[in-house]
Amino acid sequence: MPSTLDDADYRRLLQFRVDLRRFLHWSEEQAEKAGLTAAQHQLLLAIRGHGDADGPTIGDVAGYLVLRHHSAVGLVDRAVKAGLIERHEDGADRRVVRLRLSALGAQTLEQLSELHLEEIKRLAPRIRAISQGLE
Repeated sequence: MPSTLDDADYRRLLQFRVDLRRFLHWSEEQAEKAGLTAAQHQLLLAIRGHGDADGPTIGDVAGYLVLRHHSAVGLVDRAVKAGLIERHEDGADRRVVRLRLSALGAQTLEQLSELHLEEIKRLAPRIRAISQGLE
């Protein structure tokens, strides 16, 4: 079966992957400058971005971060110890543990998120140019 892709398609895919990897590398550096690991940054964002006002469960966080449950528990344990997040009981089911940001976690995430949104705005024209070549 003949390929429907041309050289320009491969160049666009390469450029997108390069831009994505550069963004992720930049993001890891920003987290490190803020005193977090990249995983801690992602954890804070998963908690803050979760739609339920009660906060996510560890299972929710594991799903967001594509981690096994026991790996998410370890990450949460370290973030609690660092003062970034807190565990609390679910109001409807006391067996369920929910997560929320501490004041330190919320402040750190806000600073990082402002930087990330600025960087995404900077990258948006490049991403649009890549995607327009696919239309």
